[in-house]
Amino acid sequence: MDGLHMVGIEHAYGNTNVLNNVSLTVPAGELVCLLGPSGCGKTTLLRIAGGMEKLQAGTVTIDEEIVAEPGHQLPPEDRKIGYMFQDYALFPHLTIIDNVTFGLFRMDKAEAVKRAMEMLDLVGMAQHAAKHPHMLSGGQQQRIALARALAPKPRLVLLDEPFSGLDTNMRAKIREETLMILKHTNVATMMVTHDPEEAMFMADRIKVMGDNGKVLQSGRPADIYYKPVDEYVARLFGPMNHIDGIVHNGAIGSSFGDIKTDDAENGQAVRLLIRPEGVVLHDGKGTDGGTPVDVVSAHLLGDSSIVRCSLREGANKGAEFQVRIAGAFDAAAMGQVHAHVDPRHTFVYPHDKQ
Repeated sequence: MDGLHMVGIEHAYGNTNVLNNVSLTVPAGELVCLLGPSGCGKTTLLRIAGGMEKLQAGTVTIDEEIVAEPGHQLPPEDRKIGYMFQDYALFPHLTIIDNVTFGLFRMDKAEAVKRAMEMLDLVGMAQHAAKHPHMLSGGQQQRIALARALAPKPRLVLLDEPFSGLDTNMRAKIREETLMILKHTNVATMMVTHDPEEAMFMADRIKVMGDNGKVLQSGRPADIYYKPVDEYVARLFGPMNHIDGIVHNGAIGSSFGDIKTDDAENGQAVRLLIRPEGVVLHDGKGTDGGTPVDVVSAHLLGDSSIVRCSLREGANKGAEFQVRIAGAFDAAAMGQVHAHVDPRHTFVYPHDKQ
């Protein structure tokens, strides 16, 4: 099958293991994202795929050609790989057209220029061919970097946090354009990011990497988000409220009432994680009045608000938790505020209190 195949990859810097028996596949036409915090080995894995880091153990295959195995290391320039980095890596002394043709040294000059112009037209930058990089914005430079990466008709494209240097609005625009172009070319793409929202947007599949140098979970974005295998993976996607307790009769007792779970046995000590959007605020009217709470603070983020609340009564009186709601929040208009938990946004994991 065309694409990237990495099997049994292990890597260490001195006595520190950063990759432990990692295997993955990136089929042609798919974008696979390596997601995890700094230091988990995701960039090292990308560099091994590209030949920028020497393979220590395992095999790397691209389109059924073994490009790296013990005793054999194909140079990066012979792997037919396109690269995009967060600093764009454009040559400041070369014009845009010369930057894009730089990797087309095996082509006749006229053919290389034609191919480069085709790629510049694809990314909407053909009119800037005669300019130098410093004359362009960051978003425009990133489009040039994409054109240069795709110009040699690569078998594989590697993206190393390519949008982190852009402002919020430009980042959203450029990553959407980049994804459309990559899908149009049907090239296998592996991307590194520590931004879970970016991974959810870009990836066909996500590989979550832990600080043990292993892939902790692999799957479609929806699977990773709604069915995280452990607390570490769940917390990658943002802040969590948590309740520690013991399961009795298939439920965990809490200040919000009993919360049912099918993921733990009776008598088991567990930690219940609740996403901020899993706590619902209301006026307390209706058959289920919910738990009375005090609003500590509310901050509008644009399309949503983060509200910090504290329990008004009970054994855990004063305990705080975080809520995310759509739009602006007006506590005064609501009156006395109550809360309940939506079980669809809860996750239960074994928890050793010691």
